[in-house]
Amino acid sequence: MSSILEQINYPSELRELERKQLKPLADELRQFIIESVAKTGGHLSSNLGTVELTIALHYIFDTPKDKLIWDVGHQTYAHKILTGRRERMGSLRQFGGIAGFPLRDESEYDCFGTAHSSTSISAALGMAVAAKSRAEDTRVVAIIGDGAMTAGMAFEALNNAGAMDANLLVVLNDNDMSISENVGALNNYLARLLSGRFYSAARKAGEKVFKKIPPVIELARRAEEHMKGMVMPGTLFEEFGFNYIGPIDGHDLDVLCSTLKNLRQLDGPQFLHVVTRKGKGYEPAEDDAILYHGVGKFDPPSGISKSGATQKTFTQVFGDWICDEARTDDLLVGITPAMREGSGLVRFSQEYPDRYFDVGIAEQHAVTFAGGLAVSGYKPVVAIYSTFLQRAYDQLIHDICLQNLDVTFAVDRGGLVGADGPTHHGAFDLAFLRCIPNIVIMTPSDENECRQMLHTAYRHPGPAVVRYPRGSGSGVVTETQLSALEIGKAEIVLKGDSGIAILVFGTMLDVAKKVAACLSATLVNMRYVKPIDENLILELAKSNEWFVTLEDGVIAGGGGSAVAQVVAQHSTKVLSLGYPDQFITHGDPGTLVKETGLDESGILNSISKWISD
Repeated sequence: MSSILEQINYPSELRELERKQLKPLADELRQFIIESVAKTGGHLSSNLGTVELTIALHYIFDTPKDKLIWDVGHQTYAHKILTGRRERMGSLRQFGGIAGFPLRDESEYDCFGTAHSSTSISAALGMAVAAKSRAEDTRVVAIIGDGAMTAGMAFEALNNAGAMDANLLVVLNDNDMSISENVGALNNYLARLLSGRFYSAARKAGEKVFKKIPPVIELARRAEEHMKGMVMPGTLFEEFGFNYIGPIDGHDLDVLCSTLKNLRQLDGPQFLHVVTRKGKGYEPAEDDAILYHGVGKFDPPSGISKSGATQKTFTQVFGDWICDEARTDDLLVGITPAMREGSGLVRFSQEYPDRYFDVGIAEQHAVTFAGGLAVSGYKPVVAIYSTFLQRAYDQLIHDICLQNLDVTFAVDRGGLVGADGPTHHGAFDLAFLRCIPNIVIMTPSDENECRQMLHTAYRHPGPAVVRYPRGSGSGVVTETQLSALEIGKAEIVLKGDSGIAILVFGTMLDVAKKVAACLSATLVNMRYVKPIDENLILELAKSNEWFVTLEDGVIAGGGGSAVAQVVAQHSTKVLSLGYPDQFITHGDPGTLVKETGLDESGILNSISKWISD
């Protein structure tokens, strides 16, 4: 006899089930996710926590006519499985396979592409307003986590949505707020009562009658708020203009379905607060949701091995450096927008808790907050991923660089990050940073040079960026005495006699050494994208007819563009190799490097073809 899950290919088939079948379906779906992620790697804790919520949403709402917009999207595996992609889960996050996040090109059920946080309410409001203007009977639901609610964009959207009369439901998936003791039989009962049509109709009728007696309606409003406030933390969302319901148990399918069914019939902005547990149903993930947030392949019975790699990553090199630096400088403070583990700040947060600031998922605030500390005499170090620094671009320009403030940026995940795909590749940072005045941009070729550059950036009296990739490089980590490098000075690594000069920005230096040896080319570790070493470039132009630039970033506006500008006044030809002018898909980093032509054979072929042409 086939399982219930095997009978469900699309939500229309899910909606044919009896409600009593949903619980065993949730159990099967949760086990399928564990077994699937164990084979491919991916996000686990967040997906296990939203199994029942996903089932209930598709069971009650008429998807894809009704729209589900998932915030971030790392909790959408159950959604993908129930919307025609169960058989393709074996290709999750692999080159040519399905994406780890919602992708509009992948399915009509993925109605808005996501991967960066706090965008769901804004997008959902746009869709709800569009449906209203066309008089369409379409319901729109934004599902957002409590972490994503820390971003200003979410509250900007709430403020705007509350002032409109669009049919929008915001579901807050709360798995971290300390309110779990409120979730019980009484709260679930109240949620169903307050989401019902009777309560809604009575509320509107009361407003209509008491509007003629202002003191009475004000008293009634205060009494209602007081009653709700005693049992639920909804006053804030009510003030935004939403009808707040909850919190309810996000793993109780009967309560979820009943409440969602009631809310689907209500007009105007609605807010449902559900409490879930990350890693639900898999004990290792329940015990350590952070460890199991993003995982590689693992054995489900034994869980993830915690032994880890022996070779230090760039992130760990940064984590060690900032602790060493803080030991000698009381003015150093570390800032991160909700990336403590990923950015290597766990040890720093433990050793220097009074100098560590996690500002939540609020990149814009993180950068300007650092500016405020800088003008007050502190020396902030902002640890942030390349792809998330994009979200604070105006603050970087206006609040830091324009004022030439002394802020150091440790920009992690530069270049290709692999399976998370185009939303997370650090492809654009060199280009969007290089055009900003007053900024110094460093690209270390290995881990030891990363240490030296962090030391240099911290001592530079202005904005400075050290940009490094995910994972490990050549493994060169020494305990040599740190000394500041000369700003803007490149390094000749090899001298050749072929008339070809290869200029490298960052960790592609290793593969470039092999290429240079094959071509008898001169090889330069450029080290700095800004300021560029113009003197060395012009000197090389005297003896080299051909220039090749290498960088793990987009060509347009990157380091190669800087070199081309310098040599434009000469006859030297420049071939810039880097990422093409397109968004790069998800997949194994080695495969993606080959696809972009930046492996050894790809570089050699590009140079040979260029010279022969």
